[in-house]
Amino acid sequence: MSELEELYKEIQPKIYAFFYVKTLDSSAAEDLTHDVFYEALKGFHSFSGRSTMQTWLFSIAQNLLKKFYRSKRYRRNLENMLIENENYHTTSPEDVYIKKEDSWALLKRISQLDDLSKEIVTLRIYGELSFKEIGDLLDKSENYTRVTFHRAKLTLQRGMRVNYE
Repeated sequence: MSELEELYKEIQPKIYAFFYVKTLDSSAAEDLTHDVFYEALKGFHSFSGRSTMQTWLFSIAQNLLKKFYRSKRYRRNLENMLIENENYHTTSPEDVYIKKEDSWALLKRISQLDDLSKEIVTLRIYGELSFKEIGDLLDKSENYTRVTFHRAKLTLQRGMRVNYE
């Protein structure tokens, strides 16, 4: 297996998770993930090596996500998702329902964080980037990203505890 294939197999799930958390749409996440690697192949000559390949790919992902948010397709997907959620009635066992509710509650709490904290938490948890890589990506120090993540995590834990009390 080539180095490139191994790199793809390692990073692709992280990129997909990043997009899924940001869009809550598996189809859009798949398309955007594909676009990241397409753009990376097209622009590989511009990779300077000043960051890790993973950091470079996530910077491409962030740019594609911004374009996606500006697109009409995102608005249509969001409207459809809201309609589906209003009409959604589950017949699953209670534990599946509770797990889904917990996931939605966590995503809701993450979305309520300030933009920078939200980005750091998403890149750390779903993108599985190191604090150094996140710092490089966001033009912040490794220590800043570590402290911001820790504070955001405490905020999320307090918020989730309130849901269960």
